[in-house]
Amino acid sequence: MGPPGATPILAHVTSDAHAPDRSRLTRFAWLSVAAALLTIGLKSGAYLLTGSVGLLSDAAESVVNLVAAVVALYVLRVAARPADDHHQFGHAKAEYFSAAVEGGMIVLAAAFIIYTAVQRLLDPQGLENVGIGLGVSVFASAINGVVAVVLMRAGRRYRSLTLTADGKHLLTDVWTSAGVVLGVLLVAVTGWERLDPIVAILVGINIIVTGYRLLMASTLGLMDSAWPEGEKADFAAMLGRFAGETVRFHALRTREAGHQKFAEVHMLVPGEWSVRRGHDVVEDVEEESRRLFPDVQLTVHLEPLEDPRAYDDFPTEVTIHQPVAATIDEGVTAAGDAESGPSRQDRRRG
Repeated sequence: MGPPGATPILAHVTSDAHAPDRSRLTRFAWLSVAAALLTIGLKSGAYLLTGSVGLLSDAAESVVNLVAAVVALYVLRVAARPADDHHQFGHAKAEYFSAAVEGGMIVLAAAFIIYTAVQRLLDPQGLENVGIGLGVSVFASAINGVVAVVLMRAGRRYRSLTLTADGKHLLTDVWTSAGVVLGVLLVAVTGWERLDPIVAILVGINIIVTGYRLLMASTLGLMDSAWPEGEKADFAAMLGRFAGETVRFHALRTREAGHQKFAEVHMLVPGEWSVRRGHDVVEDVEEESRRLFPDVQLTVHLEPLEDPRAYDDFPTEVTIHQPVAATIDEGVTAAGDAESGPSRQDRRRG
């Protein structure tokens, strides 16, 4: 913004060159694929040994795990690609499609589980080789538990929705497997055969809840959600440390796209400053941002402090606490209420 002939508008963007090599994340997806193949074999064997529809539902969820792992493998490769002419902000949002596919597959698996369980509920059957079958199922669940922890830790470390979703799904699988094992064990102890399909139906409902949550997470991500409140406050505090009588900030907005984080802010300086002087301050702000927030791409928009039009920006923005500054010119204060600048009503009255 700002008038023609005044201090030129400068747009600077920090680089994410210091971000970790995301192409290496595919090794976690390969781990998930291997675990899914192994648990499918183990849980299918447990079902064939016992004839339990509960264990069949557990095996069906492992098939979903395999599909999700393969999708994650592809999506992580896409998300790791650098920006190009067709995707100038990168490919990070591809991770949301992985979560959406996984959520949809989970719902389909749950429908199959519930359908099979209802049939068995109407026509109950006895179980065989319960001890061996449960032992195999517990071993498979232990594998999923270990892989789930690895994936969730990697997801937090690399801010990967794909790995986090895959890990949470596997952890849900562990808990549902525990419920299935308990149900089959109770069937063997009590002889109540209908308990087995009842447990399978409960597992199916639980899986639907998991699928719904993943679908919601992917949808919110595609809506360019703002950062969490704590992260916004930390970033605003960093900017506030550069503020003074001649440097002000406002119009801070944030958004997330997969593992990438974006922020933009307007920096106001006196109109009589040279381009070089304003540029030097922008460079200092960018350098501090790269040091404290290496995964953030920051855009800084430079504006003349005295121009009322420089303040008429967005209906919502992040508050930046700044020291009170002196009045600059034309009745427009640089600090206003010592937050992000004067209110729009005050600026218009000025």
